[in-house]
Amino acid sequence: MKSMTGFGRGTAQGEGFSAAVDLKTVNNRFLDIHLRTSTELSAIEALVRRRVGERLSRGRVDINISIERTSEVTYELNRPLIAGFITAMREMQKEFGLTGEPDINVLARLPGAMMASRDGISEEMLKGVEQALDEALGELEAMRRREGAALVAEMGARLDEIERNLPVIESLSGEQIETYRARVYKRISELLARDGLEIVELDQGRLAQEVAYLADRSDITEETARLRSHVAQFRAAIAEEGDTGKRLDFLLQEFNREANTVLSKSTDLAIKEAALAIKAAVEKLREQVQNVE
Repeated sequence: MKSMTGFGRGTAQGEGFSAAVDLKTVNNRFLDIHLRTSTELSAIEALVRRRVGERLSRGRVDINISIERTSEVTYELNRPLIAGFITAMREMQKEFGLTGEPDINVLARLPGAMMASRDGISEEMLKGVEQALDEALGELEAMRRREGAALVAEMGARLDEIERNLPVIESLSGEQIETYRARVYKRISELLARDGLEIVELDQGRLAQEVAYLADRSDITEETARLRSHVAQFRAAIAEEGDTGKRLDFLLQEFNREANTVLSKSTDLAIKEAALAIKAAVEKLREQVQNVE
């Protein structure tokens, strides 16, 4: 299992250039790629997105790609800019009767007068960027696996907490029938006494029917069995390689559904406390699962 949080950096050098790729990922429901690079590398954007999509399935991915030329840099003159500036200066000289000639130091300091020559991106440079990208992805995935291992340990502790509360619910749920029977008998006796009627022998068959009806409506055997099944499935999912985040999201919804049903069906305080403890563990699991790929 892998986390969605991580960082990776890759570099590559070649004749006359060096390339660097930085990757940073955080949690997101889908794969959301944000690429920052120079315009001269825009042609490689499709390749970068495809390569990242092959290695990652979820998370926001911020990619920064830079390439630096290490060979001697030549400059190109912005001739239209310089010519326009000289023409304007000569017109100024003529109009206002000024003396002097345009100074080369002034021209050299004009913004945009000289630009570093760009010979385009060679095949070797593109291969260097790909190499740096693969290195960054490898480092990123290694970190995401380490983070995932830590999440597995934390989630295992939450599952243990759920399993500790299930026997409490199972043991007390078997006592509910007798509790219901005593409650129904007591309630009927109180009603008869309040109306000044003598307590008569209750029809035990009818009483058994009423108790059975209430017990059936309040039976939580299926819910506890499903909770145990969900725990086993959750443990299996976090032990698997691959993308398990969406599956874990679904299991958490089922956990919550069963815990809520137990709460609604039972009136026993100890059962309710155990179910609430399960819900609390499920919420902590939900926070951790948000960061699982």
